This record gives sequence, C-alpha cells and structure tokens, in this order.
Amino acid sequence: MRLAVYNVENLFDRARAMNLDKWADGKAVLDKFAKLNALLGKVAYSGADRMRIAGLLVELGLEKSDSSEFVILRQNRGKLLRRPRTGGVEIVADGRADWAGSLELRDEPISEQAMQNTARVMIDVGADVLGVVEAENRPALWEFNTGLIATLGGAPYRHAMLIDGNDDRGIDVGLLTGEQFPIGNLRSHVDDRLPDGKPVFSRDCAEFEVTAPSGATLLVMLNHFKSKGFGSQQASNAKRRAQAARVAEIYQERRAQGYELIAVMGDLNDTPDSEPLQPLIEGTTLKDIFLHAVFDDGGRPGTFGPCGAGNKIDYILLSPALFGKVTAGGVFRKGVWPGSRPAKWEAYPEVSRPNEAASDHAAVWVDIEF
Repeated sequence: MRLAVYNVENLFDRARAMNLDKWADGKAVLDKFAKLNALLGKVAYSGADRMRIAGLLVELGLEKSDSSEFVILRQNRGKLLRRPRTGGVEIVADGRADWAGSLELRDEPISEQAMQNTARVMIDVGADVLGVVEAENRPALWEFNTGLIATLGGAPYRHAMLIDGNDDRGIDVGLLTGEQFPIGNLRSHVDDRLPDGKPVFSRDCAEFEVTAPSGATLLVMLNHFKSKGFGSQQASNAKRRAQAARVAEIYQERRAQGYELIAVMGDLNDTPDSEPLQPLIEGTTLKDIFLHAVFDDGGRPGTFGPCGAGNKIDYILLSPALFGKVTAGGVFRKGVWPGSRPAKWEAYPEVSRPNEAASDHAAVWVDIEF
C-alpha cells in the first residue's frame, strides 16, 4: 500500500488575498480579516470595539459598500453599520445578537495550468491512500478527482471524504482512497476546545479508518496546524503546541483502545526540532518517516518552498507497528517551482514559472507492506 500526504493549496478556488504576488500584502489583508471577524463575534461591542470595527472595515475597503476587492460583508438581518454621507462608517449594532450575517473572503480561480499540475502530482505519486490538505470542500475534492485527474489519464479514486473544518477560507483536510481501501468510521475534532473556549484545531484533526485488502485497519489522523504567518510568534507557537499536545493525546487514546496501525499526517507548519511540536515528536512513540533507513529525501531535507531544513513542515508520522512495515518512501517535488539559475530539482516542463506550480508543498509518500 502506498500512503501519501499532499498540501494542494486549494484545488479550484483560493482566497484572492492569498494569491497576491507579495505575501506580505496578502498577510496584511488576512490579519485584518481575522481581527475583524473576532471583534464581530463578540456578544457585546464596547465603544473601543466599535471604533476598531469601523477602522478595520475602512481598511478592508468596505467604507462605501458591503463588497470590496478582498472581502464581502453580508448583513442578512438587522444592521451592523450605517454609512454617513460625510464618509466613514458608524457601527449601530450593540453586539452580535443585533445582526445576522458574516464576513467572507473573496475567492478567485486557481490557474488552469496549476490545477493540471496538481492533478499530475496526484497521478504520479500513485497513492492508494492520499491525505489532501487545503481542499475547499468534499464536492470540490470529488470533482477534482473525477474530473481533472481522469481528464489527464489518471485513475480516479473510488472514495473521497472531507469533514468541514474550522477555517473559513476553505482549507480543509480530506482523504482519497482506492477501490481496495474503503473508508469506514470517521471522527472529527473541530469542537475540541482550549481552556479559554476557543477551538484547539485551526482546521481539524480528522480521523479516518481505512480497511486494507488484507483486512487490517489503518487509522489515519490528518492535520493542518496553525501557520506562522498570522498573529504573534508567541501566540502561533502556543497554538501549535496545544494542537500537537491534543493530537498526541488522541494518539495515546487510540493506542490504548487497541489500534496498532496509526498514521498521523499533514502540514504541521513547523520543523521537527521546534518546541511546539515536541509533545508529538518526542512525547509519543510515533516515528517520522524521514528517519527511516529506506527513505529518500531527494538530497533535500525540506518539503516546502526551497525545501531546506527550515522548510520541513509536511509529515507522515507512523506508529511503531506501521513503521516496521515500511519498504520505501520519498518526497515528490516535480510540482513545486524549482527556482532557476540553476533549478534545485527536476520539475514538470509545465512548471515554467512560479504561478504554474501545483503547490509550494511537495508530496510525501511511503510504501507499507501489510
């Protein structure tokens, strides 16, 4: 059985702010979006809250309209604000109960060439069980599978499953499996909470039970941890550590319940030696596939961007019983922009410039003999 994980950075559509040429510009929009959403979710708005909400609405281009280049404000019932003729924004709601609606990011299509290259990666990796990170939703995952993969000559996966997560940008985690690897029981942890009442997981720690042809049950725990790109470093590190600790706890619970073949996979957004990941890396019996004797990293230790040691953020962590059944493994980088002068690795001919890359992430795969 070939097991793989791949952060596709969305299949069809991606938040427009995340597609800006300058990452700092997109980050600024997403930061403001997150801060405004948090303020809008408050039960009661203080005077300071109203001022900050109004300021952020203006900064996001919503001074004159409920729609801007990057975001949309939906006021379905009640009123959040009014717009005086003299300009500016005045918040008229006293709290979240006074209006029904939402703040949404505008999406835009991913380039056709990038979509095709994403499908090529999936086809060429040839996984029987493929964890997909940053998929928009299950219909999109299924359509990409039966449409684009099939159009390029690949064999579509028989099973596709995705549980909607906590992120409002449409970057969820899902699983594709072949005919001989049906998906059974599912568990979601979107509602796991921190002591302050906030969700533990930025997306989810989704659990999928997969049955192999031999009858063995593989438990896949698919994750996408908090990125380093938004909020303070201290807050981001604390969030990832809490996520790592909760995954470690779930892993220990499953082991105690008798599960022996467990794979914890996904984009953990930090390096193996980082403090936030230690509850998972050092605090459990899970083993990183990169450390297996048969694993081939292609001469580079990372999985993201230039693939240096500081960019090792995508993982397949295996329980001891599963680690002992590994026969091969590697990193597939042909869909990642290789740079130029000179190119860092062999990429598809269709990846002739950065925006044609399938993703900034490489796929990680491992062969397991059941």
